[in-house]
Amino acid sequence: MKEWRGIPRAEIPWYPTIDAKKCIGCKACAEFCKNDVLEFNQDTGKTKVKNPYNCVVECRTCARICPTEAISFPDEMAFSNFLKEKLAKKE
Repeated sequence: MKEWRGIPRAEIPWYPTIDAKKCIGCKACAEFCKNDVLEFNQDTGKTKVKNPYNCVVECRTCARICPTEAISFPDEMAFSNFLKEKLAKKE
């Protein structure tokens, strides 16, 4: 995805963050995401973010399926305000 609602994807800070201390290496998130956002690191036994800007804006499914709640996304209210400002500048 190059753009989202006319905003260049590289300007949208929407992607997962993984807390390595909480990650148990179950691979559920990496196996679910077909956009190559996540990858399992054999050396650490943990999942890491590989291609953050491949993440679908506003998708949180990997966080929902994580059994240890190791995955988080930007604060919803702050992100909503960010988008409103970006979209207002386009008009």
